[in-house]
Amino acid sequence: MKHPFRIREIAAQAGLSEATVDRALHGRGGVRESTVREVRQAIDDLDRQRSQVRLGARTFMIDVIVQAPPRFSGTVRAALEAELPALRPAAVRCRFHLLDGPSAGDVVAVLDRVRRGRSHGVILKAPDVPEVVAAASRLDVPLVTLVTDLPGSPRVAYVGLDNVAAGTTAAYLVQQWLADRAGDVLVVRGHGSFRGEDERERGFRAEMRARRLFEVVDAEDRPDAVRDGIRELLSVHSTVRAIYSLYAGAGGSDAVVAAFAAQGRTYDVFVAHDLDPSNTALLRDRKLSAVLHHDLRTDMRRACHAIMQAQGALPGPIRTNPSAVQVITPHNAPPVVF
Repeated sequence: MKHPFRIREIAAQAGLSEATVDRALHGRGGVRESTVREVRQAIDDLDRQRSQVRLGARTFMIDVIVQAPPRFSGTVRAALEAELPALRPAAVRCRFHLLDGPSAGDVVAVLDRVRRGRSHGVILKAPDVPEVVAAASRLDVPLVTLVTDLPGSPRVAYVGLDNVAAGTTAAYLVQQWLADRAGDVLVVRGHGSFRGEDERERGFRAEMRARRLFEVVDAEDRPDAVRDGIRELLSVHSTVRAIYSLYAGAGGSDAVVAAFAAQGRTYDVFVAHDLDPSNTALLRDRKLSAVLHHDLRTDMRRACHAIMQAQGALPGPIRTNPSAVQVITPHNAPPVVF
């Protein structure tokens, strides 16, 4: 593996010993293939981030653990890497642990591995289940939860959307678009125990009045899950005229649109979350009515600042200030988002 980095830098990036990295780089025995992949990933991360890192400043190593479909975890990665230059005079390096499977055990394994390594802080998006909270509680570095909270953990801050407000905003938009027309509402949510989704749904149901709500559960690892669920629902209920997607699983909003088209059905309003490239395209094609968005780059910057505050590198108290929801329509969609 050709690279311009010192073994000490790669070892710090990968959270491995210098001896292990040396064996992996030179093809010596006694190194698992998974360890070799970690070394390669560390070199790739260093290569991407080296232009953004001032080696002469204090360096923070932050582990970013995200359990989500690649579409969202890639957006998180891009947002954080775009913010790295703004974090000077500190130099922040990031190790990304992007998990697209639904197992909480995978999150626990990564948290335990990070705990045994050299880290200055953790940014975590994970389900609010006892085993994850327990693993997070074993960390001895500052923890910041991202877009979905773990209030039972010792996290120093939560960064992300005000999810209850997002749900009530979605309900308001749906009611305004449907106005006095008849029609029921489909809620698409993910499979799992993500507190952020629960809060969005709670806000939506509290605000939505005088309409029946049906629910279809999406999946992080099965693109056909939402398609099959919508097909079954529409075969029984022909009155669904509006859609609110709390969370886009493996198929994303495209799968919802395709499922309605496959049944020869239309809808009057579709509100979704996150202005990723797929949702931006659907918005411009008028297949989405609105996207509820928040500034993820600001969230990532706040998360890094909270970790540096907890480490005593920045002054001031650590505060949780959830992001305000932004309503994006075809008329105000930006050309580029993170």
